[in-house]
Amino acid sequence: MSHLLRRLPLSRLMLLCALVVALGASLTAIAFALGGGPTPPAKPLPQAIHDALTAAPVEGVSANVTLTNHLLEGANLAGGGPGGSGAGELSSNPLLTGASGRLWIAKDGRARLELQSEKGDTQILYDGHTVSLYDAASNTLYRYTPPARKPGGDSEAGDASSQGHHEAPSVSQIEEGIAHLGRHASVSEAVPTDVAGQPAYTVHISPKEGGSLIAGVELSWDAVHGIPLRAAIYSTSSTAPALELAASEVSYGPVASSAFEFTPPGNAKVEEVKLPAGEGPGQHGQSEGGEHGNVRTAGHGVATVAIAEG
Repeated sequence: MSHLLRRLPLSRLMLLCALVVALGASLTAIAFALGGGPTPPAKPLPQAIHDALTAAPVEGVSANVTLTNHLLEGANLAGGGPGGSGAGELSSNPLLTGASGRLWIAKDGRARLELQSEKGDTQILYDGHTVSLYDAASNTLYRYTPPARKPGGDSEAGDASSQGHHEAPSVSQIEEGIAHLGRHASVSEAVPTDVAGQPAYTVHISPKEGGSLIAGVELSWDAVHGIPLRAAIYSTSSTAPALELAASEVSYGPVASSAFEFTPPGNAKVEEVKLPAGEGPGQHGQSEGGEHGNVRTAGHGVATVAIAEG
């Protein structure tokens, strides 16, 4: 895995890490430790998921976090490419080496993850429309705006009146979804646990197909508030998580708007990241920066791995 990732251009490698972290952060706070706190009563997985989806929304989430990243463990990050290009950025970037920091999520979906490092903090922000990543080591701001939703589905992002009014699926619909997923993956029951002192349920999902580097993923969510509290990705080479975002403290309540305010230095380099559109696996694409990439897939179903080469 490290051999494949090291072949990615720095900008795409950082975007990959940012999107993985942002996805976990947009779900909500991630937790640090299991055990020692209250646990909820046993409950079937479909019912536990339904209760989480229909729980009353929280006003906001704040957490102290620690990012653990073993995806490039053993790779020579200090070596860089030809001439040492990007070596310092890779070896000091907290997204690739791990770091501690702070996480805020507002009721309206805005999120900010701040990871601290000796060469300056790395910031990941989502304002409801755009994901921004500021890397202090390279003084670069990366921005990615997902495409607007297609006609025929929900209205585009600008129509706030249609957001937040989706009806949660019924227990029977969730059962059908789990049964469909079960054709390709092994899905555990909702295991009663506690995460960061909160009663929670944990589910483990692992692919049935062979040939994947992913051994499984785990997700834990608050049994009362329905908020995901822990997320981890496991590889086939270790029993420890390959990627995990964990919080030592989690609190619920309104988050001040100032927590989402961030202004990069005036001399920061800005890169607008755009992914190739309308392209299938194995086809070539070109980013705005002029970098050519080749994308192919390996494996089947949930075991599929996409490999991008620059």
